[in-house]
Amino acid sequence: MEQKLTLQQKLLQKLSPQQIQVIKLLEIPTMQLEQRIKKELEENPVLELESDSPVMDDDPSDFSDSDENRDVDNEEFSMEDYYEDEEIPTYKLNTNNFSKDDKYEDVPFSVGTSFNEFLSEQLSLSELNEKEQQLAEYVLGNIDDDGYLRRDLMSISDDLAFNMNLDVPEEELEKILKVIQDFDPPGVGARDLRESLILQLDRKEGPDYKLAKTIVKDFFPEFTKKHYDKIRSKLEISEEELKDGINQVLKLNPKPGSSYSNPLNKSNQHIVPDFILEIVDGELSLSLNQRNVPELKVNDAYQEMLKTMSENQKAKKNDKEALLFVKQKLDSAKWFIDAIHQRQTTLLLTMSEIISFQKEFFQEGDEAKLRPMILKDIAERTNLDISTISRVSNSKYIQTHFGIYPLKYFFSEGMQKDDGEEVSTREIKKILKECIENEDKHKPLTDEKLASILKEKSYNIARRTVAKYREQLDIPVARLRKEL
Repeated sequence: MEQKLTLQQKLLQKLSPQQIQVIKLLEIPTMQLEQRIKKELEENPVLELESDSPVMDDDPSDFSDSDENRDVDNEEFSMEDYYEDEEIPTYKLNTNNFSKDDKYEDVPFSVGTSFNEFLSEQLSLSELNEKEQQLAEYVLGNIDDDGYLRRDLMSISDDLAFNMNLDVPEEELEKILKVIQDFDPPGVGARDLRESLILQLDRKEGPDYKLAKTIVKDFFPEFTKKHYDKIRSKLEISEEELKDGINQVLKLNPKPGSSYSNPLNKSNQHIVPDFILEIVDGELSLSLNQRNVPELKVNDAYQEMLKTMSENQKAKKNDKEALLFVKQKLDSAKWFIDAIHQRQTTLLLTMSEIISFQKEFFQEGDEAKLRPMILKDIAERTNLDISTISRVSNSKYIQTHFGIYPLKYFFSEGMQKDDGEEVSTREIKKILKECIENEDKHKPLTDEKLASILKEKSYNIARRTVAKYREQLDIPVARLRKEL
């Protein structure tokens, strides 16, 4: 087989470790940035807080060879290969994340009893024997945060056979589940919404609750689809009686476990704005929220140590690994500080252009003043890539004098009215929402009717587009908005 040498030219785009670090820091919001900096401080001894004093117990000269006249061959480690002789300005080794007047404060948090722990406490007070307690604990482990058991008992029985070598029939697990369903909160351990509602109604008394239970138990499909006429005719009751019964159902909790806050649940998270926008002397003033982000610097003692070693020109082979480690940590610290600085610059540049683009909105806070704006618009104004703008706008918030908004709120597509004026789709959604809020709930507006109303207001939108906007607003169809 003949062997040949060929030349091949390729054009590849690769990201350096520094670029990757900047991208990752750009994505995270302020609250996570604080944790990321703390992690870097723990992993890198060269990096420290500006308020900390450098402490070196060991003399840097201990790392150098005391014998100035020893022979060194060409293979020995040279400090010139790992240390740049030029002086590095101090400002390049520091990053200023907050004002000197600001105080550094840790964000407090509290931990309470979890939903699963609450159920386990009730299980310990039950009259089940040891084996039943063990089975009940396994079943509890399959109950989700909403309070539902969304795995069928046959699958749990198979798991017990494989994982715990227990042959437990489905009927036995059903008895265990009945015990769990008597726990608080009412409705826990249900396998679907219908069962959860029935469990909650079982603990209530009164004629209205009896009717409500009949509706849920025997007419659940009709109830969910709001076919009230069918229910009323089959039960032979008045519209007022049906309304009272349905009102009792609507008062029940569809997610029994939701009363126990989950710290990982996004709805319970405390929002910390990444930007603060204020009006100073009639002008908009933008700043980054860096109150709890510590100020960083490179430890001067490690810089001195490398400088001292560089003066010896050569180092022992045994010191090579230690010296490489220190140089690597120094570089990593400089890269991290530089990445923080680049993050600040990019965030401020992007947010400044968003404010400039939507200046009328930020001055007055009127949603009608929002102009159509997409990622490409800001990318062109900042000369940054669209992916960078997307990372900046993701999971970031700005605090204004009229409220806190996610950055994604300001991005929307546009369309032209009949008079040629370009408007944001957000304005159209606002009008659509107002029409639905003010509609007659006995005869809700259909998508076709909503399209006609918008057309009368010079918004020429098709019915399917109205349906799309309605779904984006999490508003159900007209039939499901109907009330008695």
